[in-house]
Amino acid sequence: MPRYIALLRGVSPMNCKMPELKAAFESAGFSNVKTLLSSGNVAFDARAASDAALERKCEAAMEKSLGRSFYTIVRSQQELKDLLENDPYPGFKAPAEAKRVVSFLRDAPAPQAALPLELGGASVLCVRGREVFSCYLPSADGPVFMRLIEKTFGKDITTRTWDTVRKCAAA
Repeated sequence: MPRYIALLRGVSPMNCKMPELKAAFESAGFSNVKTLLSSGNVAFDARAASDAALERKCEAAMEKSLGRSFYTIVRSQQELKDLLENDPYPGFKAPAEAKRVVSFLRDAPAPQAALPLELGGASVLCVRGREVFSCYLPSADGPVFMRLIEKTFGKDITTRTWDTVRKCAAA
């Protein structure tokens, strides 16, 4: 059975308890469910299905079990492994202290202005399929890069650090 990762937007330890989230996914019939990092990453096994079908099933299960749903983007574990294997970051110059992040979209975005885009220490470097690769310098002003990403690609996204993507791919 294929392994998938559900990437939920807006989850934190303050608004969703991981044991309850795990139980919601199990109630949907998913097996080998594992939550990762208390930030809305859920690994699970399921019969092969489209990402869209799995996203709907995850959101419905959360609504039923938790009384609320989080915007969900699903990728197969293999897709995440392939993404890591084809790491685009070495092709760009970024400060050593820059944080590398990937924003996941349900659908490939419409063509954008020439990349990279930059704003206040944040750079949108490239788009590959349904993923947007960025980096940013941590700032006292908060996540400037998220304002740039949302302004460019909309709010129907969820973003993970490169290290979190690595952990999800290994789950």
